[in-house]
Amino acid sequence: MSAARPVLNALEFKGRMLTVTVLRALEADLATLIDTLDRRLGEGAEMLRGLPMLLDLEALPDAAGFDLAGLVDACRSRGLSLIGVRDTGDAALAARVRDLGLSAVALTGEGGRKPAGRSRVESETAPSPAPVQAATSLLITQPVRSGQQVYARGGDLVVVASVSPGAEVLADGNIHIYGALRGRALAGVQGNAQARIFCRSLDPELISIAGHYRLSEQVTDEERGRSVQVRLDGETLRVEPL
Repeated sequence: MSAARPVLNALEFKGRMLTVTVLRALEADLATLIDTLDRRLGEGAEMLRGLPMLLDLEALPDAAGFDLAGLVDACRSRGLSLIGVRDTGDAALAARVRDLGLSAVALTGEGGRKPAGRSRVESETAPSPAPVQAATSLLITQPVRSGQQVYARGGDLVVVASVSPGAEVLADGNIHIYGALRGRALAGVQGNAQARIFCRSLDPELISIAGHYRLSEQVTDEERGRSVQVRLDGETLRVEPL
C-alpha cells in the first residue's frame, strides 16, 4: 500500500443501470478499505445498503493474497448485499470466492444495453453442475432472521419457516421456503441455471438464479404475496404460480 495515496481513493463505487453496483478495491490494505467504506457510507452512499453488489479486485497487484474473506465480512456486516466477485480469470481466486458462498461473475454490456428485465451480470462460463440430489439438502427449521445468512453448499436449501427482511439464503441447488420470503434468496450460486426458488409467499428484497436477479421493485403486484416458483428462462427470471 502506498502511504501517499489518499484514503478516500481506496474504494470506488460504480453504478450499473441501477441494478448492480461495483465496489472496486484500489488498495490491498484491509483496514484502509474498511475505514474508507465507513467514510463513504457516511457521506451519502447509504442507499447502497441492500442493493446487489459485486466486488472488483482487478486493480489490486496481488488479488490472490488479498484478505477477501475480511472484506466480504465487513461488507455483509454493514448491510451490503454481495452477489459475487468480478471474474479476473484467476482459478484460485474463483475457488476462494465460491468458498465464501459467492460467484465469480463477469460484467457484460459495458456501454451496451440489454432488453428490460435481463441481468447486467453473467455467470462464469463453466458447465452447469449436475442436478442436485435430495440427499445433499440442508434443512432449516427456524426462521432466518435479519442479519443471518444460510448457505447450502453443494445442494438444496429447505427452510420450513420464513426468511425475514435483511436475511440472506443461498444454495448451489434449489431453494424451498415454506413460509414468506421477505429477504434475499440466491439459488444456483455456482452457475446452476437449472436451479429454482420455491416459496409460499413472495415479497423479496432480491431473488437470483445463477447470477441473474430481480430486485424488490421489479416484482409485480400480481407476483407479490403469492405461492410461486422462480426459474431462469435464458437470461430472464420467470415467476410462476404454484
